[in-house]
Amino acid sequence: MSERETTDARLSTIHRIVLDPNPGVVLGPKPVCRPTGKPGVMECDKCGADAIHHAAYSGAHLCGEHLCRSVEKRVKRRVREDGLLDPDATPDDPDRWVIGLSGGKDSVVLTHILDDVFGRDPRVEMLALTIHEGIEEYRDESLDACLELTASRTIRHEVVSYDEEFGVRMDDVVENDPENMAPCAYCGVFRRDVLERYAAEFDADKLLTGHNLDDEAQTALMNVLEGDVRQVAKHFDASLGTFDERGETDEFVPRAKPLRDVPEKEVALYCHVRDLPVHMAECPHASEAYRGEIQSVIHELEENHPGTRHSIMAGYEELSGIVAERYREDAAGASDDGSGTDDTDGRPTLRECERCGSKTSRDVCRKCRLLESIEAT
Repeated sequence: MSERETTDARLSTIHRIVLDPNPGVVLGPKPVCRPTGKPGVMECDKCGADAIHHAAYSGAHLCGEHLCRSVEKRVKRRVREDGLLDPDATPDDPDRWVIGLSGGKDSVVLTHILDDVFGRDPRVEMLALTIHEGIEEYRDESLDACLELTASRTIRHEVVSYDEEFGVRMDDVVENDPENMAPCAYCGVFRRDVLERYAAEFDADKLLTGHNLDDEAQTALMNVLEGDVRQVAKHFDASLGTFDERGETDEFVPRAKPLRDVPEKEVALYCHVRDLPVHMAECPHASEAYRGEIQSVIHELEENHPGTRHSIMAGYEELSGIVAERYREDAAGASDDGSGTDDTDGRPTLRECERCGSKTSRDVCRKCRLLESIEAT
């Protein structure tokens, strides 16, 4: 594919993702911060330039530059409010962050902003980790975006693969499907294992992922509709709560999601305005049907009732904090009578997997059981 064809395909995909029935979205050549005086074109509330985006949930009309500034401001605020940067970090003992960099719009924007803000801060050491799952063409193209993004930056970049780590490729796993599961079920287990192990090897203090507001609202609603109260509590301690509010655990590297206040459409627009290298295609094996239904429901609610996503997360965050505290209290009482739970968050006591040494509640972890099933086919 020629460079022109690649660019056209990328812009076509961005159009598909960010354009919706709401008025006020104009996406063509990269916008500049100056008015054109065209009749019927909305003006940026900040500077009077042509607006490219109408944020219905706030009523704001923003040009490309002020949209980007708004996104960056929200990411910085989330970093500050969550306490992402350890106040005791020093150049001699920096805070170490691993960023999951897939080459998609969310992880690219997250890496770009964090590198701009903290790339030269001696109190922070960052590693961008890209995982090649063995999906022909799809991951090869997204890896190119990752390499282009990190080539001229200070951030360290590492690439690992399922083939190197486990001796499997997702294309082959999907074809054989020994467990009769959705591809994402296999891939999610393997991805979590790789992220956790490399974060531990890097001696990371935090593991950062590019989940946006839409992602988090979908997960929140799914947990509520499934009645999974324990998962709601785990969500708080895993990534929603500030670091000083979460239950402490030494088993896993703490996670953070600095993009979780930013809608997906604004992330895509940010990529376009900042001209970031990004791979916009959807994974050919993606098949989370239930999440797709939830996504459609939330999209329709947001269209009819702007601010729905923010309201879902505001209530869910408060609820998850209350539930997490309750589970910790129950666990503290249970640990006194020897019921087999620890005294932090009510989860089953974790032990080392007999085969790989990773943390698990069973003798053999889920990853090793899946690999055994795959090898048997």
